[in-house]
Amino acid sequence: MSPTAQHQYPLACPTGRWTMLATILPTSMAFIDGTALNVILPSLQTDLNATGSDLFWVLNSYLLMLAAIIIVGGSLGDKLGRVKVFQVGIIIFSIGSALCGFSPNIVYLIIFRTLQGLGGALMIPGSLAIISAVFSKEEKGKAIGTWSAATTIVTICGPVLGGALADMGLWRYIFFINVPLGLLSLVVLQLKVPESSEPGASTVDWWGAAVMVSSLALLTFGFLEMPELGKTHWVVITSLVLGVILLLIFLRIEDSIAQPMVPLNLFQNRTFSGVNLLSFFLYAGLGAIMLFLSLNLIQIQGYSQLQAGLTFMPFSLTMVLLARRMGTLSDKFGARNFLIVGPTVSGLGMFWLSQIGMTSGPSEYWTTFFPGFIVFAIGMSITVVPLTTAVMTCVDESKSGIASGINNSVTRIAGTFINAILGAAAIYFFMDYVMLEVNALPISEDMNNQILQEAIRLGEASAPVSLAPELQSSINKIYDNSFINTYRLVGMLSALLAFLSAIIAFFMVEKKIDDHD
Repeated sequence: MSPTAQHQYPLACPTGRWTMLATILPTSMAFIDGTALNVILPSLQTDLNATGSDLFWVLNSYLLMLAAIIIVGGSLGDKLGRVKVFQVGIIIFSIGSALCGFSPNIVYLIIFRTLQGLGGALMIPGSLAIISAVFSKEEKGKAIGTWSAATTIVTICGPVLGGALADMGLWRYIFFINVPLGLLSLVVLQLKVPESSEPGASTVDWWGAAVMVSSLALLTFGFLEMPELGKTHWVVITSLVLGVILLLIFLRIEDSIAQPMVPLNLFQNRTFSGVNLLSFFLYAGLGAIMLFLSLNLIQIQGYSQLQAGLTFMPFSLTMVLLARRMGTLSDKFGARNFLIVGPTVSGLGMFWLSQIGMTSGPSEYWTTFFPGFIVFAIGMSITVVPLTTAVMTCVDESKSGIASGINNSVTRIAGTFINAILGAAAIYFFMDYVMLEVNALPISEDMNNQILQEAIRLGEASAPVSLAPELQSSINKIYDNSFINTYRLVGMLSALLAFLSAIIAFFMVEKKIDDHD
């Protein structure tokens, strides 16, 4: 289809329905991978003989590229055509997914996850930008709510499908499922969705993107290598220092060029700054608690990977039931109060989950993890659609792609930093807890070192088989207790980050957010 006038289609018309389908399916590809990956990590770790740091690299290789290039994706869509760039992103993401499925070892998987991140960076901001361009202002909140609810319905199958496949030894197929979804999306986009663009949009800031991805990569490398090399190792110090220097250079570039990737003047808008700070802290907490919760359920609490996937269904179903309603209510009453209440309730749910110790397994799920999941889900349901609507409406419509790209980048940067910093910290905490108890055991110094070296595998750590059965049992119990203590710290930190995001909303988000200051 040729470009048409923007903001003219109602949600119920054929173009509206095809647009929703074409934006939901590709986004679901990314969400399915994100939710399923946490559940399949234990199988992946075992099959590819990965350490704890390797697991964080599997997550961060994707997030690094996504965080750095996603704003470029938004800019390219605004300038060259949102549908066209969306399609290119789908193609790259689908190819990267297939290659991930064929990865022979952990190094190849990390590399191909980076390719997935590049595709996602072109794909993800396009979905909301297309919705913003196609639908009228009066129905934009409802459309975003529909997109959020439908995407959640599709991605409910992510943890369940991932867990089932992992239990059967077929975890690689969670990547292959993206290929048919991608092909169907490409056909619908080509035939049914109107193109839109902003001819006067900013040129692409490739230098800024290159400096940003280099900065994030160096900071991530420094933090994740810290547990193995030590805090004072020259490689760690050099990586962190260079990462900070490049981050400062990035800000300097964006402040000095005529058409920056990140227009810093957007942050003069108090609400835009507030919702992005809120996004950073809330999604950092979300990423941390969800990752360690999955590992805890499978590696420590004795859930199968399918059972662990099923535990997330109440969370997803709650969001499905509430998301669209929240979009309508935020259109009517404004986003601010929702962005205060939602993160607060989410934080309470995270804190509840953090206080759960060793259980008897799935038989105790309904009295242990389930209530926390529900409170957590209600909080996120209250937050997600009003937050997205606030991002898209607090800036001029011509900047919708950039605004979406910046906010998506912020959430991914949050995930990158929390995985790097908290990943390193978690390994340190875990090893300290193990060391504290192992030092009291009657074993040789060499065996002591072997036990501590194994601790770098986090929840997958197991006692050396050369030990007597009774001693093996004691050491494995130490590993389990140490992981639960580490999980508890992560959960409480996640709750604090959620509470902080609510405080930011209270002080920074205006009651009326569509003035485009």
